[in-house]
Amino acid sequence: MSNATSKLQETHSIPFAEALAVWWRIGLLSFGGPAGQIALMHRMIVEEKKWLDESRFLHALNYCMLLPGPEAQQLATYVGWLLHGVKGGLVAGILFILPGAAMILALSWAYVLLGDVSVVAGLLFGLKAAVLAIVFQAMIRLSQRALKTPIAGLLAVAGFLALFVFDVAFPLVVLGAAIIGWAFATKINAKTADPNDTLTTDIRPGTKRAALICAGLWVLTVVALIVLFGDSSVWAQISLFFSKLAVVTFGGAYAVLAYVAQQAVELYGWLQPGEMLDGLGLAETTPGPLILVTQFVGFLAGFREASGMHPLFGATLAAILTTWVTFLPCFVWIFAGAPYVEKLRGMPRLSAALSAVTAAVVGVIANLALWFALNYLFANNFTWETSGVSVLLPELSSFETGAWVLTAIAFVCMFALRLGLFSLLGLLCLGGVVWQWLI
Repeated sequence: MSNATSKLQETHSIPFAEALAVWWRIGLLSFGGPAGQIALMHRMIVEEKKWLDESRFLHALNYCMLLPGPEAQQLATYVGWLLHGVKGGLVAGILFILPGAAMILALSWAYVLLGDVSVVAGLLFGLKAAVLAIVFQAMIRLSQRALKTPIAGLLAVAGFLALFVFDVAFPLVVLGAAIIGWAFATKINAKTADPNDTLTTDIRPGTKRAALICAGLWVLTVVALIVLFGDSSVWAQISLFFSKLAVVTFGGAYAVLAYVAQQAVELYGWLQPGEMLDGLGLAETTPGPLILVTQFVGFLAGFREASGMHPLFGATLAAILTTWVTFLPCFVWIFAGAPYVEKLRGMPRLSAALSAVTAAVVGVIANLALWFALNYLFANNFTWETSGVSVLLPELSSFETGAWVLTAIAFVCMFALRLGLFSLLGLLCLGGVVWQWLI
């Protein structure tokens, strides 16, 4: 039996119930933004379960980095589709969102009823230290696998500098890497191709139909709300605004948060200026994509603008609507594009272009990880700008002692004691609670 056939049968033999349990775990533990989430999926899917090999995982990641919307959620959908077809993609994508969406909805209720959810930040304080260690480990492993040539190494460094130092738009970084990969295909393929990566492309039935259904539901939602309530209603405004956002959100949530805040505060009047920061804090301390902060925005919009119903009921419906129109397009992109992207695996120049994107993604993840570390280890940061250079730097006087102590413990447990994932997360959560209690 050929290596390709063997691998294909192994993929088909994965019990759906087992995959379902893994996607629940990933959804519940997907803290730390895209860097931490991608690292978590890589650890569970590639290293622990060995359901995909490295090149297949990176190929999926490359495509998702090119799409608008949350790349980690779309990666989960793609991998779920690879393993179990349309139902696998739907389950993986939904479960990646569901725990965080439920937690943000509950915290939004607490926010409007109590006005204070700081206790949640205290409970999850230690979790961020564990995420830092997980991300750092993933960076090392991804670098070892993706940066096999001098060109790949240079692309990773260039990607990091472009984002962290020169504030270059994310799509330009990815596009530049793809062009370089295309131009230097021979050199890149010669050293990055995996001789054992011969898995036959297996396009699951119903994928195109799923893409059309998701697209139809998306469009139907927007049109129906405009027809029923008018284009000036909060329902039409939410569906139109966040649908537009889903199409143009390249480079992760941080690339559009300033725009969301400006529009929600100044144009629509849904939030007060400080409330957007409160929502971002909730999204950063809960699992799931950071773009779930839009659900908090929609919740407050419904709470204040929905007429003819109880404010909390209107707010809940608006929050659900926001999440629906924000993430439904993600399933459209994956189901519509993944089958074609899979076929690119046998085309040398396109494969090289995607391999170059992988190298640049190492720099992108490094940028996200550094941003996360600076915001966790220091209470305040500032941006230093001069002659086209824009660098985020910490205020050294805002040194967070507890964060540094917990991070040191996390790194010791991860790299010296080799503690398991759940043990690491549990220990650091306990440490965070204890630290908050002591101070």
